Amino acid sequence: MRARRYTILIADRSSGVVRRVTISLRPALTLVASVLMLPVLIGLGAKWSARAEIEDVRGSNTILQEENGSYRAATGALTAQIQSLEGVIEELGARATLDPAQSRAMQKLPAIVKARAAGGSQTNTAAIASALPSVLPTALTSPEDTFGVLRDLLGGLESRLRSMRTQVERTEKLAAATPSIWPTNNFWLSGYFGTRSDPFSHEQGFHSGLDLSADKGQAVFATADGKVELAAYSGDYGNLIVVQHGFGLATRYGHLSAFAVKPGQSVRRGQVLGYVGATGRATGAHLHYEILANGKLLNPLDYLTRPATQR
Repeated sequence: MRARRYTILIADRSSGVVRRVTISLRPALTLVASVLMLPVLIGLGAKWSARAEIEDVRGSNTILQEENGSYRAATGALTAQIQSLEGVIEELGARATLDPAQSRAMQKLPAIVKARAAGGSQTNTAAIASALPSVLPTALTSPEDTFGVLRDLLGGLESRLRSMRTQVERTEKLAAATPSIWPTNNFWLSGYFGTRSDPFSHEQGFHSGLDLSADKGQAVFATADGKVELAAYSGDYGNLIVVQHGFGLATRYGHLSAFAVKPGQSVRRGQVLGYVGATGRATGAHLHYEILANGKLLNPLDYLTRPATQR
């Protein structure tokens, strides 16, 4: 079927000119419909674009929430590590300070004794600090890398501090094992360590310890923590107590009138071991006291820095 066509006449009254315009109905309707639909299409396009942008924003927000959760978890872990390190540092600071007199006695110990106490290698905190500047710049490329490097560094530092705590514990044990108090009170020194005239033969000889003259029955104290190895009569020593303190250190207490401990018993510095007497090869009531390191006799005067104190 042929499309209908229409003619429109346009007349100019002043000049009498008449103009004809012929149009087809279908193209005209199509044009009108297109003009009317254009705003609708523009609106739909804007709506679809807005929806796409909203979906993008929602996706970005979800990713940010996940990243924030990850950062919060990482920050919490780092905070826990830092608090743990602070606790270890405070503990080491409180425990590392020794009594000055005790420290002086420990410094005079033979090198082999101190080497036994040293154990493992020392922690080099300067090396840890110097590693930070070289590592951190590469870690700043992303927050995840930064957190990862910091966790590794804190973990390494925590491990080293634990090693230091072990070293402090060994130092504490050595301090407890170092003879440092006088083994009795109210005495006068009647015999010194080294060469002297023998009280029986009056010939020059070597005296292996100190003689502390005191009243019979006066308490004799352990000069360091340890375990009683011997509490029995032993020839010239008379009633003798030997205490092993660890790290190769030992002490002997001779001429006792009686024992207050038994072999195998653990004792603490200042604990009563026995009582002053004159048993064995003795000219009167006194305590014969010796210190040994790996079986070698030491001069007790180098280590006795404090008065006897009873626990």
